[in-house]
Amino acid sequence: QVQLVESGGGLVQAGGSLRLSCAASGRTARPYVMGWFRQAPGKEREFVARITWSSGINHYADAVKGRFTISRDNAKNTVYLKMNSLKPEDTAVYYCVAMSSEKNGYDSWGQGTQVTVSS
Repeated sequence: QVQLVESGGGLVQAGGSLRLSCAASGRTARPYVMGWFRQAPGKEREFVARITWSSGINHYADAVKGRFTISRDNAKNTVYLKMNSLKPEDTAVYYCVAMSSEKNGYDSWGQGTQVTVSS
């Protein structure tokens, strides 16, 4: 497992942008996959985006395609989520996740960072 520390959440108006960061550290500081989930009040936690560290291949939930971009910085062991054209329905706690292997699934989770989009 790795330790994940998120930053960059906050309050923004609809149509605005935010960038979340997630720094990985620990024994395996460069996981196989890193990504983001989110959980809105009263809803289940849902997948947002992921990136395979070695190839840079990424995947997005349909709800955020074309608006969110996930990227990584190899030198900093950090993954980013740039969120544009934010909507009130994007309001949630965003969690950084890491996967050591497909077999293990997402086995490291950050503490979460709040994103609030006002209308």
